[in-house]
Amino acid sequence: MRCKILLGLATLFGVSLIITACGGGAAPTTAPPTSAPAQPTTAPAQPTTAPAQPTTAQPTQVPSGAGTKLLLLGWSSSDAENALLQSIVTDYNSSQKEFVASFTPSAQYDADIQTALAGGSPPDAFYVDSSKFPDFVKNKVLAVPPAGAIDNPDDFYPSLKDSFTSNGTFYCPPKDFSTLGLIYNKKMLDAAGVKVPTNWDELKAAAQKLTDKSKGVYGMSLSADAARWVAFLYQAGGVVVGQDGKMNIDTPEAKQALDYYTGLLTDGSAVTPDKVDSGWNGEAFAKEKVAMVVEGNWIVPFLAKDYPNVEYNIAELPAGPKGKATLAFTVCYGVPQNGKNPDGSWKLVNALTNQAGMKKWTDLGLAMPTRKSLRDGWLAKFPNLKPFLDGADYSHPWEFPPGFTAVTDAINKGIQEIVAGQSTSDGVLKTVQKAGQDLLAP
Repeated sequence: MRCKILLGLATLFGVSLIITACGGGAAPTTAPPTSAPAQPTTAPAQPTTAPAQPTTAQPTQVPSGAGTKLLLLGWSSSDAENALLQSIVTDYNSSQKEFVASFTPSAQYDADIQTALAGGSPPDAFYVDSSKFPDFVKNKVLAVPPAGAIDNPDDFYPSLKDSFTSNGTFYCPPKDFSTLGLIYNKKMLDAAGVKVPTNWDELKAAAQKLTDKSKGVYGMSLSADAARWVAFLYQAGGVVVGQDGKMNIDTPEAKQALDYYTGLLTDGSAVTPDKVDSGWNGEAFAKEKVAMVVEGNWIVPFLAKDYPNVEYNIAELPAGPKGKATLAFTVCYGVPQNGKNPDGSWKLVNALTNQAGMKKWTDLGLAMPTRKSLRDGWLAKFPNLKPFLDGADYSHPWEFPPGFTAVTDAINKGIQEIVAGQSTSDGVLKTVQKAGQDLLAP
C-alpha cells in the first residue's frame, strides 16, 4: 500500500521517484509553488534529490492552549505575508477554545506535503495550487467539505470555484487569486502619443511605435511561456483541452494566437526579457527597457519596493478576435481525506476563507479576494488594481490534467523555436497536439 501511495504522489507532483523493493525511498523534493509568482512557470522545478527526513518546516508561532492542535502547512512567502496569515490563525484561536492552530510556512513545500501524505500523517489543512488540483483529486487525497462547512460557497467567483471542482464536486475554497493584465509605462506611452491598447491590432501598433532599437527600448517584453501565451489562445477562441477531455490545440484559432504572439517577437517590437538583461518581464519593465508587459498583480509590490519611481498604470489585457480572456492563478485550502481532525480542519479553513478572514488576508493588497461580496470594499482600498479584479469575470483557470508538464514544456520550446526561425506555428502545434494526445490517451 505504501508503494502505491508513493507512486501516486510521484505522479501527483510530476517527478521521478526511486523506490527500492517498494519499501525504502522517500518522496523527492521540488521547488515550492506560489499562488502569485513573480514569473509564473508552467511547472515546478524538477527535483534532483530526496529528503532523508520528514517535514523540516517550522511553525511561525508555536501555539499554546488546551485545545486540539491543528497544523496548516503552506509554502513560504514574504515575512509580511507569513506574519499576516499567522495573525489570522491566531484570531481563530482566540475565537474559540476547542482547537489551537498554527501555520507552518515551508521553503520546500512540495517535498514536505508529499512526505506527510505518504507517511500517513498529513497536516490538518494545506495549500493546493490549481495547477496541482487535478492530481490531488486523481490520487484521492482531498476530503470533500460536509454540507454547511464552508460559509456561502456561492459567493466565490464561479471561475475560481470551478478551479477546485471536479465532476461536480467542490473540494476546497479558494484562498486568493491573481490574474494577468497589461502593465504599461505612462510616461513612455504619453511621450509617443500612444493610447492604451484595447485589442490585438492596437497592441501591435502600440508595440511597434514604442520601439526604438537605437536606444535599446522595445514596446513589450514577452516570455516564451505557456502561462502567458495561453491567455492569447483563449482570446482567439481556442482551447487547450476540449470539453470532451481530448487535446484540441492544433486548430486555426491556436495558429492565429501563436502567429500573433510570436509575430510580436520576430518583428522586433517585443523581446524576451533576457534580451534586455533581465530575469523576467517585470524586471525589464522596471528598468524601462520595455513599455508594456503582460503580468499579474504580483508586479505591484515588486515595483513599489525596488523601483518606486517608475510611473505605470494597469489595464485589462487587450481583447482578441473572440473577446476578452485572461488566466487566473489560484490556491485553495485543502483538507486531507485521512486527516485526524476533520471537524477542526474545516472550521479552520472556513475561518480563513469566510468574509472576515479573507478580508483581513487580502487587505494586504498582495492578492485578491475570491469572494464577490468583498469586491467593492477591496477596490475602494486598491482602485488601481481594478483591471486585475475585473479579469475574474472572464478568466480561465491555469489548470490542466495530471502530468501536463510535457505539453506546457512543448509550448515553451515551440515559441522559442519559432522566434529563432527553427520551426513554424503549424509544426509546433502538431508537436504540442501529439504530446497532449499521448498524455491523455486512455
